[in-house]
Amino acid sequence: MTFDPTWPSGLNARQPLLALLDNAVLWWGLAACGFAQLSKLGVELVVHRRWRPAVLAETGGMPSSHSALMTGTAAALGWERGFDDPLFALAASLSFIILYDASGVRFTAGKIAARVNALPGELWSAQSGEAVVPLKENLGHTRMEVLVGSLLGPAVALPGLVWLGSPLALLLRLNALGG
Repeated sequence: MTFDPTWPSGLNARQPLLALLDNAVLWWGLAACGFAQLSKLGVELVVHRRWRPAVLAETGGMPSSHSALMTGTAAALGWERGFDDPLFALAASLSFIILYDASGVRFTAGKIAARVNALPGELWSAQSGEAVVPLKENLGHTRMEVLVGSLLGPAVALPGLVWLGSPLALLLRLNALGG
């Protein structure tokens, strides 16, 4: 397969900003990530019964926005280029690595941080005169958080890609309706 610098919309490599706005796969993957991150606020309200906007800027929690980003992007790429395309294989492989990392490595690192934070403070203050800042414990995700995020990604990205298209295509359609 050879590189074709012309996009279906007629854009080419000399118009990078427009080409970026026409990249529906990227934008719908990011939309899935954003939706997952925003839904953490809803989970916080329903499950923990508290309003805590800080969850929007935190890692960890239900659902995994990284998982939604990767699976949404991979699914959209597969839909657009074909599920037999090598780029889809690459995107799917990277998604598996991210999913494994979120529920394995990062989750375990958070558990280790909790154990370190539970150690007596005297252990740390004797070595340095600085105040001890606890380690961040909520680093990764449970398998359920990763699963929900990985299902949410394609659930947001695919309908958006099929029904709305890229931001540029959407703007062009809205402009045509307006006059």
